[in-house]
Amino acid sequence: MDTSAGMLIAGAIGVVAGAMIAYLWRFSERRAAGAPEPAPLVPSGAELVLSVLSSSAVLVDSSDTVVKASAPAVAMGIVHHDRLAPDELMKLVRQVRRDGQVREADISLQPRRGTTSHVHARVAPLTSRLILVLADDRTREQQVESIRRDFVANVSHELKTPVGALNLLAEAVGEAKDDPEAVLRFSGRMHLESERLTRLVQQIIDLSRLQNDTLSDEAVTIKIGELVSEATEHSATEAEHKKIHLASSVEPDLYVHGDRAQLHAAVSNLVENAVTYSPDGSRVTVTAQADGRNIRLTVTDNGIGIPGDELDRIFERFYRVDPARARATGGTGLGLSIVKHVAASNGGTVEVWSEPGLGSSFTLVLPAHQHDMDEEHA
Repeated sequence: MDTSAGMLIAGAIGVVAGAMIAYLWRFSERRAAGAPEPAPLVPSGAELVLSVLSSSAVLVDSSDTVVKASAPAVAMGIVHHDRLAPDELMKLVRQVRRDGQVREADISLQPRRGTTSHVHARVAPLTSRLILVLADDRTREQQVESIRRDFVANVSHELKTPVGALNLLAEAVGEAKDDPEAVLRFSGRMHLESERLTRLVQQIIDLSRLQNDTLSDEAVTIKIGELVSEATEHSATEAEHKKIHLASSVEPDLYVHGDRAQLHAAVSNLVENAVTYSPDGSRVTVTAQADGRNIRLTVTDNGIGIPGDELDRIFERFYRVDPARARATGGTGLGLSIVKHVAASNGGTVEVWSEPGLGSSFTLVLPAHQHDMDEEHA
């Protein structure tokens, strides 16, 4: 074969090969353009919707793997790495995957930092491959409901005591109608029980008015010296009876802006408690001084003191450090709870220091008010 023929054949082969390569390239392009892309696992727009939901949201795929979780869901503790943490929640997801039915359940999470979290979960199918889990933290609601139940139970119990005593004393008076001394003795007891009942009902009313911790519409300018004088005068008779030295030291020209009746009740409660729980012949002091933009009003006693592990509970309604002694003195267990809410309602706080056997100090910290002399003549 001569050279020209070989070149002709090689050129023909090159043309055919080039045509085949071009055809294959175009076929590959057409196939690639016509082939549908795989659908995304998380539908378009779903992440944006989940991010604005008030509930914590989690998406779980067919292998029980978490493919998307909102930050609150992770913070709540229902997601650990890429798995749902509570077994009860995982069981709900699998049940929904099997039959496609929406399910709801209340779940208690394992204690974190000493507390148990309560979650209401709603589980529903989102796509053929995804399950949506919505979870609401109901811990606060559970706590409020528990407090409400305890409050109703405690009120019922506390009311039964004086009411029952009054019934018994009334019967005793009827049976002793021919014994004037017994009638006087029983009537005196009835008077004490009725006072206890009146005080309890009034404190319950006061506490109900303070629940929102909002400033009263009746806020006025109050001189701290007058509050302290009224509170010490209120407990002067009891202090004298127990030979307790009741002293006060108040810096001049200290004023606050708040509800006078509320603050009077709070300071009087603190002084009354100090006198009640102090031994005979001891000392109770009330001091008030400016501290920057605040005023610190402190009531200090040398009484029985409060154990450290009970300090966090003393402001709970009806909580008593010494129930037997509180009942003997007619204590209702509401005084310190009222003090706490009064402080919050008037823009302040309450602090406590106590040591068993040494005594206690309760401090009302209230915002100082710049008194204008014109206010006295307004």
